[in-house]
Amino acid sequence: MSLIPVTILTGFLGSGKTTLLKRILTEAHGQKIAVIENEFGEENIDNEILVNDTQENIIQMNNGCICCSIREDLRETLQLLAAKKRKGLLDFERVVIETTGLADPGPVAQTFFMDEEIAEQYLLDSILTLVDAKHAAGQLNDRQEARRQVGFADQIFISKADLVAEDEVQALMHRLKHMNPRAPQKAVHFGEVAIADVFDLRGFNLNAKLDIDPDFLKADDHDHGHDHEHGEHCDHPSHAHDDQHGHHHHHDDDVKSFVFRSGRAFDPARLEDFLGAIVNIYGPRMLRYKGVLNMQGTDRKVIFQGVHQLMGSDLGPVWAAGEEKTSKMVFIGIDLPKDIFLQGLEQCLV
Repeated sequence: MSLIPVTILTGFLGSGKTTLLKRILTEAHGQKIAVIENEFGEENIDNEILVNDTQENIIQMNNGCICCSIREDLRETLQLLAAKKRKGLLDFERVVIETTGLADPGPVAQTFFMDEEIAEQYLLDSILTLVDAKHAAGQLNDRQEARRQVGFADQIFISKADLVAEDEVQALMHRLKHMNPRAPQKAVHFGEVAIADVFDLRGFNLNAKLDIDPDFLKADDHDHGHDHEHGEHCDHPSHAHDDQHGHHHHHDDDVKSFVFRSGRAFDPARLEDFLGAIVNIYGPRMLRYKGVLNMQGTDRKVIFQGVHQLMGSDLGPVWAAGEEKTSKMVFIGIDLPKDIFLQGLEQCLV
């Protein structure tokens, strides 16, 4: 039996997850989707909206949040769905998990790697994050969950962009790009998203995007490794200004990204030791990391990626004749010590 693809839909409270989900379920794409929905509280209005409009199977978990107290329930729910599908009691082709707006998607994603039974039945396709353009500045400034959701994303959808000025949208997109350069961004209107932008993105497939998003690897004016400090006279639209006292608050997001590049080959043993050490120390703060590596001893690209403490690697295609054998790695995390990472990786080169 082929693996069942899973999409995790996340985003802060009020960002439009249910609107997008409803759109996905009601569009005439001919796909049968099982939804695992998770909200706080016993009564869930969203559930009524969704059930009335579709014939989908909605699995409701009302006892808290997927990513912490009921992680076991997510496993059990996935097991139950797969068992019912095998017995022909349920007919579905893919699963969408909508997390609560306060969830950290990391542990949800880890379920698909840590649990062998789940890994044998399901394939994690991607994490989609919705960001509310109208309230994003405050949410990103004040709430780490909102910043983490951005850091984990394979695709970012910006909702309510029509409610704010164009320069604010641009400032928000710049900020999101700085936090997570590997996730494409799209402004969406009332959840109107093409299915091609939602499913089969292969965000967790090691061989899918060998170029790791070529645009952000170009050394541009805004090197994404910089510290993004803002001076006193900065007029960055996403900053909160306390005009009454003339004070200026600037953000320096704790979720940041940086890129390592080198034209020299890695020593496999040294790199493995170093990655093992940093994952051991900084794993909980390492949201997503991914790379295409030039490794000594093989003529093939080595593709690797990880979430928190879990990482995997795979042999990719052979380096093409005349192709520059450049290793590229991107790290997205919370207050990661960039210098330690970059120096350490440098010392792993042959």
